[in-house]
Amino acid sequence: MVNKTSFQLAFFAPKYWPSWLSIFLLYTLSWLPQSWQLALGRALGRLVYRLMKKRRKIAEVNIALCYPELSSQEQAAMVLKNMENTGMAIFESAMAWWWPDWRIKRIVGSITGLEHIDKANAEGCGVLLMAPHYLHLEMSSRIMGTQRQAVGFYRPHNNALMDYFTTKGRLRSNKYLVGKRDIKGLLKALKDKNFCYYLPDQDYGRKRSVFAPFFAVEQAASTTGTLIFASAKYCKTLSIHSRRDEKGKYHLGVQPALENFPSGDEVADVTAVNQRMEEAINKAPEQYMWLHRRFKTRPDENAPSYYR
Repeated sequence: MVNKTSFQLAFFAPKYWPSWLSIFLLYTLSWLPQSWQLALGRALGRLVYRLMKKRRKIAEVNIALCYPELSSQEQAAMVLKNMENTGMAIFESAMAWWWPDWRIKRIVGSITGLEHIDKANAEGCGVLLMAPHYLHLEMSSRIMGTQRQAVGFYRPHNNALMDYFTTKGRLRSNKYLVGKRDIKGLLKALKDKNFCYYLPDQDYGRKRSVFAPFFAVEQAASTTGTLIFASAKYCKTLSIHSRRDEKGKYHLGVQPALENFPSGDEVADVTAVNQRMEEAINKAPEQYMWLHRRFKTRPDENAPSYYR
């Protein structure tokens, strides 16, 4: 459990100077009007689109696999918007970490479904709140923290200085954080009737996964880790969706608990999870993190990679 983070004198070492420069620049820019920051992020995203061709290729493959009904022109347009949102995410993270609550509340469009969390708590249960990897996840978590503080599931940053600022920022909207391998810690958080974020939408390899439909891909490697926590008797499994509208306002919606979940049928249960993720992503597909190699694990180990 992480509920505080400590500054270290070692952070002044020369190896951290480039990180300090980045942090200072990002912190300074974070106080600009939101519209300016999103415009800067959009421009940065277009630069990413032009220069980071391998990453762009991953997004192109994922979007083509998930939305085969779109024309090639429509798919290309979504990829470009996705790259723009990738650049915007950097500024959204900075705003989420450093803005005061009063400023965060000014960019909230709507928050619905909080009664589903309260209902689960009233029944003596914690909440496993499933969320997809939105590019604006840091901001949506901060916004939710102004209403209900959660327990965050996280992976420490490889750079100790960046981890300090990342952790400090995330603790503004969470009661505390648990490491992604701390299964007992998350189970205890659920037992204590907390609501806990969990992101079940990525490809984590063959271990503890089954192949289930995800969008138009019939056999996508999907984690069964969700079922470990959902099986606890003091847990209700809900999901959340969020999006940023054209005016820069954020809209969050908590969905009701899954019924008869888990059922004992791993494929059926994971399919239900994937369907919830699809519904959430489809609220604003261009704001989802398509840069992850979501379909890197094929049912046939000898099958060629989609990302060649």
